Amino acid sequence: MPNRLPAIEAFRRLRDGNRRFAANLSSSGTALTQKELAGMLAGQSPFAIILGCSDSRVPAEIIFDQGFGDLFVIRVAGNIVAPSQVGSVEFAASRYGTRLVVVLGHSCCGAVNATIDAMLSGADAESDNIGSIVKRVKPVVAGLLETDLRNDHDALVHAAIRANVRASADHLRHGSPIIESLIEREGLHVIGAEYSLKTGLVDFFDGLPEDWADRDEPMSARGSF
Repeated sequence: MPNRLPAIEAFRRLRDGNRRFAANLSSSGTALTQKELAGMLAGQSPFAIILGCSDSRVPAEIIFDQGFGDLFVIRVAGNIVAPSQVGSVEFAASRYGTRLVVVLGHSCCGAVNATIDAMLSGADAESDNIGSIVKRVKPVVAGLLETDLRNDHDALVHAAIRANVRASADHLRHGSPIIESLIEREGLHVIGAEYSLKTGLVDFFDGLPEDWADRDEPMSARGSF
């Protein structure tokens, strides 16, 4: 059954849920009653699609304080976008009517750090499979290594994490005729965000329409397409 929740309302549910989580006010328990469980057998209607990193410290349902059936979560190291991830977003957005996609990066991302280390040292990836992940992060790191950030590792990692999120979000917006059509005609929005392992807060910094942001939110949360 299609969700049809407008993207702005889906965003607000995620934002408010994350604020509860960060303030240690998360909803109590995720247990389902037998009636609720039986109802889910008929299908799903997730209100948001999250393309996030596989890092065990960033479980989307928990950091957004959501329950069973609320989110369609796609997780891959480095929150990269390869054909299978594009297809998963296409599937959920088309099949379930979900109108919000969030590309979710996070601080201290191992995949981004590994890519930076490999590029600085010239070392090869441990395997072709790991190399396929590094290969997709390399382009955003390469540009940053040509700036003064090369001399400040922490700042380089932070910038690379955000650049990687932007690249993945942009790939989704412009790399699929299905997603492009849903954006143009059906109100689908693709936004980028970063989760802080230190604070527990998610900063929505890329692609967020200006009228979605609270007046008291930082300017980084007021990105544009």
